Amino acid sequence: MADKTMTVEAVIGRLESGMTLGIGGWGSRRKPMALVRALLRSEVTDLTVVSYGGPDVGLLAAAGRIRKLVTPFTTLDSIPLEPHFRAARESGAFELMEVDEAMFMWGLHAAVNRLPFLPVRAGIGSDVMHVNPTLRTVTSPYEDGETFVAMPALRLDAAFVHLNRADRLGNGQYLGPDPYFDDLFCEAADAAYVSCERIVETAELTKESAPQTLLVKRHSVAGVIETPNGAHFTSCAPDYGRDEPFQKLYATTPYAEFAERFLAGDEAAYQSAVEAWHEEQK
Repeated sequence: MADKTMTVEAVIGRLESGMTLGIGGWGSRRKPMALVRALLRSEVTDLTVVSYGGPDVGLLAAAGRIRKLVTPFTTLDSIPLEPHFRAARESGAFELMEVDEAMFMWGLHAAVNRLPFLPVRAGIGSDVMHVNPTLRTVTSPYEDGETFVAMPALRLDAAFVHLNRADRLGNGQYLGPDPYFDDLFCEAADAAYVSCERIVETAELTKESAPQTLLVKRHSVAGVIETPNGAHFTSCAPDYGRDEPFQKLYATTPYAEFAERFLAGDEAAYQSAVEAWHEEQK
């Protein structure tokens, strides 16, 4: 079986401008930030981004890389509204498709099952149909005759997710309290890339953890990337929590200033710059 280990640079080298990119995690939790930072170092742009949004969306929006965003929210969790996303959206920098959380999940499920859409009750009776005039409804062909939103499939060209552990074959494991929907992102994508805190032997994945923690299966993964602290500054429980002081810095600093100090170099330079900033705060 193939060894799928890659570098972050090799992953980004496979992307092209204009792609639809799904980004796993949830808000400011277990986001594949090392891959997002590598994407920011590239020339790839004009992206359609599909995400339960957090700082991944904020950074890409501030850098002008997003053409269209599909999301139910964009938050930093402890900071309710992602400020860089908000600034970009208020300036009309990109198109937005904002849907209910369940609609978003159903769109991923439709893509996984290679269906054009799936019916869902979420959205009925809300303004979601008004803010998304391209959405359609369908009527049940059975006796109930109920009307549903026809949520279109969220098919992805590529997906980034971050997990606690993975093996070289592409099996990925989460160890925290929530799987989020990373498996759906991977299966909805033509090519999925799993970054992880540590690559281990396959047998170690279930040595001390239940099989249910094997969230991502190798058949849906194109590449595995070992990126210690690669979700920073978002959380990656139980390996580490959210870096709240640094997140506050990010949220209150103009993007150009933040990028100059923390995003000008490679991932090692970023981690060193973060460590230096924390030392300054002592």
